[in-house]
Amino acid sequence: MSETGAAARPRIAIDCGQTGARVRITEPGGAEPTVVELAGVRTDHPVVPQVAEIAEHALNGVTLPGSELAAGVSGLTPGATRPDELLVACAALGVSRVALAHDSVTSFLAANRLEPGAVVAAGTGVVTLGVGSATAKVDGWGMFGDAGSGYWIGRAGVDAALRAFDGRGPATTLTGLAQAEFGPLPEIYMVVQGDPLRVRRTAGFARVVASAADAGDAEAGRIIDAAAAELAVSVGAALRGAGWQPGGAWRVSWMGKVLTTNPRLQTRFRELVTAAHPGVTTGDPYGIPLDGASLLLDLPDGHPIARLVAYAGR
Repeated sequence: MSETGAAARPRIAIDCGQTGARVRITEPGGAEPTVVELAGVRTDHPVVPQVAEIAEHALNGVTLPGSELAAGVSGLTPGATRPDELLVACAALGVSRVALAHDSVTSFLAANRLEPGAVVAAGTGVVTLGVGSATAKVDGWGMFGDAGSGYWIGRAGVDAALRAFDGRGPATTLTGLAQAEFGPLPEIYMVVQGDPLRVRRTAGFARVVASAADAGDAEAGRIIDAAAAELAVSVGAALRGAGWQPGGAWRVSWMGKVLTTNPRLQTRFRELVTAAHPGVTTGDPYGIPLDGASLLLDLPDGHPIARLVAYAGR
């Protein structure tokens, strides 16, 4: 669909992460879009009904006849990608067309538009997507992966704290910081294990690890540097899988707070990526995830990334 055609219809763009969801509602006529922030999706539950619920809450009783809805969703597996189901669930809102994709796709579009390259979407979890002559998604394996993510960093920080507490590892300020965050260390595993928000809570400790690294804690610094290395390895796999060859002038960017709010990690990540991949450049993202979600509705026919988007309606 052309930009002109898209502008004639109301548009609901949704960025669904595990920590939170953002919805941007754009109506014809040039009025300022409305942006609503809501709770994120739980990836251990079916995600399509949650997307429909997020749209309903964002519209707050308003219907938008003929509208288009585009969503990038964390934890969206191929088997759970059901655009027809989402269209039916949102019909009462006036939605007549939907586009549904994994949030790695919307992250790529937000970060790189249609340029060949890769994006690292690193928040609570992490997934990397390469797009060139082909597409390649790397990691995003949740409890079995997400290397370099906020959860990965937070968990590594607690592990370092407990190792120091036991005498199995070097002394670190993370020991006291973990106790301040989670309570007495002898109780920590039971407290966190019993918390339904344990993944989000553990990921939140990544900010503490980053601050400790900036303050000179060696163990915290080791964790941050290791996270940068993990993310750079994932980028390399995604670039090769998407068809990059040495010397190819492809672009690597990022989404998510892990890289946008941590200068040490971002600097090390950029160094590792460019050193290992001649011709590749790194750059700040062109836009935000909501921009990427909206672009799902405007992809040119035949572009490789369009194969990663599921549509329903017209």
